[in-house]
Amino acid sequence: MNRVRIRDFIITKNDWFFAVADYFHPPGKFRSVLRYVPDREGERILGSKRYKKYDFDDAFEFMRDNKPEWVEDVHLVPEEEVKKILTPSEVINQLTISDHRIRYIVKTLKSAGIPTNSMGVTGSMLLGLNNPASDIDFVVYGNHWFKAREQIEKEKSESSVITDIDDEMWEFIYNKRKPELSYEEFLAHELRKGNRGLIENTYFDLLFVRDWNQIVEPISRGEDIGYMEIEAIVTNSDLAFDSPSIYKIEHSDIDHILSYTHTYSGQVMEGEIVQARGMVESVGDIKRLVVGTSREPKGEWIRSSTLMQKRN
Repeated sequence: MNRVRIRDFIITKNDWFFAVADYFHPPGKFRSVLRYVPDREGERILGSKRYKKYDFDDAFEFMRDNKPEWVEDVHLVPEEEVKKILTPSEVINQLTISDHRIRYIVKTLKSAGIPTNSMGVTGSMLLGLNNPASDIDFVVYGNHWFKAREQIEKEKSESSVITDIDDEMWEFIYNKRKPELSYEEFLAHELRKGNRGLIENTYFDLLFVRDWNQIVEPISRGEDIGYMEIEAIVTNSDLAFDSPSIYKIEHSDIDHILSYTHTYSGQVMEGEIVQARGMVESVGDIKRLVVGTSREPKGEWIRSSTLMQKRN
């Protein structure tokens, strides 16, 4: 089986586009989520075909109607149904030539010593389904991501090409995410993450994807025990910007925090005090706190107590 990881895309034989949703997959299948389907009324165009974009909930409804045997917690695409696998790194050279915004981001990151083969572009630009209003989903692999984030923050302070998101955009993101944090708390955490910005008024994300040598073992499903609110010191945040985010902590009962919602990626750094509420899972001899047990988790959150104390 071909190796795939998050931010890759799968094209099936019937030209459905799936976003890969995991680093680990059962034999003969790929854990993914449907994103685009051919549709005569679709707003996206690729070649002679129109495509409809599916959000998370609508994608599951479509799959339950059309391929219910592929539906579990994600969509399991059989390997024999795969026509092609697209990876973010394979289009970076082409997009550097054809898109001046990508060219500028690549040039900026290369000036910090980040190799081009550790960069990529995912989402609609990877698929060729982007339009003038499309965001740029820029991928950086492994620990180069942290250097990339620092370089983008430096560029924001020194250049007018890459800029911070304005208040209106932050309010839009907040209302879309509907987090269990006040707007002030949400904004404080987001501003210090430094992985989002604007380039010529186009929104872009710096997305973390593990290097192959960081993909060690799958995250096993545990047994739900019940909700818990905890406070602990974060001892490792190397995968804080991954999907899911992982925070190792020092706590009498909980080994680590696992977050499946993008809102809480990169939320707390190593050495800081984290406050979190989520579902406790028992996995073998350890327990972990899972945040994001639903698409818009209610009563579940992560905040940096250290960050908020510094601001008060």
